Amino acid sequence: MKKTAALQDANQAEPRLYRVVASRIQELIEQENIKPGERLPSERDLAAKLSVSRTSLREALIALELGGIIEVRGGSGVYVSEQAAAESDVLEVGPGPFEVLAARRMIEAEVAAIAAKMATDSAIDAILRAVLEMERDHDDRGANEMADRNFHLAIARATGNSALVGVVEYLWNQRGTLWHKLKEHFQTEELRKQTLHDHRAILEAIASHDVAGARQAMRAHLERVTRTFSRG
Repeated sequence: MKKTAALQDANQAEPRLYRVVASRIQELIEQENIKPGERLPSERDLAAKLSVSRTSLREALIALELGGIIEVRGGSGVYVSEQAAAESDVLEVGPGPFEVLAARRMIEAEVAAIAAKMATDSAIDAILRAVLEMERDHDDRGANEMADRNFHLAIARATGNSALVGVVEYLWNQRGTLWHKLKEHFQTEELRKQTLHDHRAILEAIASHDVAGARQAMRAHLERVTRTFSRG
């Protein structure tokens, strides 16, 4: 029992990867004497310098921006903030967006497959209603996001497994401050329109009880979101 508790404490104490990368970026700023208002190297160069993935780097940069340490200027680059204080720190703001997306790709693809096998007519109608809400509220970002959430939860409910509903709801609740800042910088209108197309494809596969098709359609959708948020 003592050993298990010690392992749990160690896991809780381990910092998230984006915090580790963010600390290394702060060290690089100090070592290379990059002044407030000056531009950092490009994301590609920073990732190479620090030997980290582009996604880990991007999460770290967003965390540093939230901490007031850097500024991400669309179309220009990343700059040390003019207001950055010496004691500025990176807040722990939950799991990184790409960590959540990776979990969703694995779990929600299988949830969609089970839904395709188990969905009743009323469950399919609930998924359709969420798709129609997303299309209707395309220009209302808040309502559109709520309809997006309803779509994914309706698919989970179509499995008939309340535990899976709880898992999908938990993953959606992890879309915190880092996620929303990432969307603010990198979500495109092209992705928003493609999401509607993806959701229709997922719905059609589930309504046709196409298990493999539903799995692939959900995975393709979440891979598209990941690619859009991680590319330059």
